[in-house]
Formats: sequence, structure tokens, C-alpha cells
Amino acid sequence: MKKKLALLIILVLCVSLALAGCGGGSKKSGDAAKDTKGVTTIKVGHVLAPDHPYTLGLKKFAEIVDKKTGGKVKVNVFHSSQLGNERDMIEALQLGTQQMALVSTAPLAGFTKQFLVFDLPFIFSDYKGAYKVLDGEIGQGVLKTLEAQGIIGLTYWENGFRHVTNSKRPIQKPGDLDGLKIRLMENPIHMDTFKAMGALPMPMAFGELFTALQQKTVDAQENPVPIIWTSRFYEVQKYCSLTGHFYAAAPLLVSKKFFDGLPADQQKAIREAAVEARDYERQLLAQQNKDLIDKLKEKKMELLEVDKGPFKEAVKKVWAQYEPTIGKDLIQKVVDAQK
Repeated sequence: MKKKLALLIILVLCVSLALAGCGGGSKKSGDAAKDTKGVTTIKVGHVLAPDHPYTLGLKKFAEIVDKKTGGKVKVNVFHSSQLGNERDMIEALQLGTQQMALVSTAPLAGFTKQFLVFDLPFIFSDYKGAYKVLDGEIGQGVLKTLEAQGIIGLTYWENGFRHVTNSKRPIQKPGDLDGLKIRLMENPIHMDTFKAMGALPMPMAFGELFTALQQKTVDAQENPVPIIWTSRFYEVQKYCSLTGHFYAAAPLLVSKKFFDGLPADQQKAIREAAVEARDYERQLLAQQNKDLIDKLKEKKMELLEVDKGPFKEAVKKVWAQYEPTIGKDLIQKVVDAQK
């Protein structure tokens, strides 16, 4: 009888433990990130290199958060697609399985169409104009559209103006792109922009790009100067044309599920740190844009200045094509805000 009773007690304990394990999913994601000492750990990922301003800016963000929260929130930075590509990370934020990510605006257009306005070719004339739009009412309004998708946009960092590199020939006018296989992000405006100039767009995850260029699967790619340098594209691309066709804003995002589970003082600290580190990251990028042109030339890459007029003319129909989707009023607001 005692043996039967002991077995029954053991069975009940096993069932209780199993049920407790199944019920673990009901915890808030914020609780799941805490250790036994009550320290919350944030995983923030991006797809670029360890020496890109993204990484350096996020490390600064981690320092500021640690200081502002008295060590109660720790930030771990994951670079080079260690947490997946940008779409993977955005979806992980929605699920609450990843806390933060620094991404480009291009894949966000698949979640809320208003982000498409920032991807129109030549919509931004310079950095000053971009900051006025992004840091102002328009940019903040677009970020708020993500909340319905389970994501909070903290602020916009940046990747800078994008330029075309290739291994085939100098690109100095739109016609030079004719028939060129170019890797692009999976974004409809990006694809249609280069189709309008005669190129053959090939959507591809960034983590696959260097090998594709090396193996001649694609002839060309387009990215800002710091990425061209930190990704060592000069090893597999001979020409770089300074087209500046897209400006790449980089929203710093946090999972709403996770963020809502934090106390108000920690939320405030993260928001403030995001802005302080944004300014630091932008300064780093500006300095690299100045310094890296000469370094690319030292690596025997040909840097080509171009007349942007013919390129702007070639892509006018892209603006007209996307006006019904984005909204004429929003496009005009972005243009007017830069004046």
C-alpha cells in the first residue's frame, strides 16, 4: 500500500511539473528576458558587419541603457545576420521572441505601406532634408503605423545614400545599367526603379550577397559607402558610381509585447538612449562617408561622379506608378518638409 501511495505521489508531481512547463508560455515576454537577479536582457540584431556604424552605434546604445537603468537592463548586440535576415527579425519582434532590431525601411513596406514613401528614388535631396522629415511629424507618424503590427518604432538611425557598384563597366548614365544583373532588397519600389533604368533586378538576402558577387551570379549591387567598405565589396566589384539614388533610413525597432512588459522608467531610458545613440551613429556614418572614398580608391576601386539629372528623369514614372499606393498628399508632404 505504501509503495502504491509513493508511486501515486510521484505521478502527481510529474503531471504538475509538465503542466507548469506548458503554462510557461503565458508569461510576458518581458519576464522571459529577466534572469534570477531581475536583470532584463535585450537581444538587438542587424545584418551588417561588426565594424559598421550600426554595430558601433548599438554598442553605444547598450552603454547608455546600462547607465540609465542602473544595470537593470543589458543589451546584447548581434551583427552580420546572426539573428536572421531583416524580415526574419521583424517577424520575431511581432512574436516577441526577439526584443529589438535595427533594419532598413525597405522590408517594412511589407508590413505598412506608408514606409514606401521613403524608398522613392531621389525623394531626399540631402542628409539635412532627410533628418527634417524623419525626426519630425511625418517620420514619427509613419513609425506609429507599426504599433498595429506589434512593433514600436523608437527612432530613425541611418545607413546613408546608396550607390551602384558593379564588376562589368563604368555606370555614368541610366543606359549603362541596361542588362546588368543587380542585387536589390525585396522591395517593389527598388525593383521597379532599376527596371525603369534597364537593369535586371534580383532580390536577395544581404547575407548571400558577397558570394553571389564573387561567383558572378549577379553583376552589381547598391549600398552606401560604409557598407561597400565594411563588406569588402571592393574585392569583387571594380566600379562604384556615386548615384545616391535612395536614402537608407534605419528604424530602431522594439517588440511591443516586450516593451509593454517593462516598467515605465525602463521604457523611458530605452527611448532616450535610442535618440542619443542615433546622433552618435549618424556622426560615425558622416565621418566614414568622408574617409572611406579615399580608402576605396586605394583598393583600386574606380569611384565615378555622375550627373544625377538623367537618372532622376529615368525614374519619374516610378513616382507616378506608386502615387496611388502611397498617397499623393504624403509624397508632397515629404517634399515640402525639406524646403
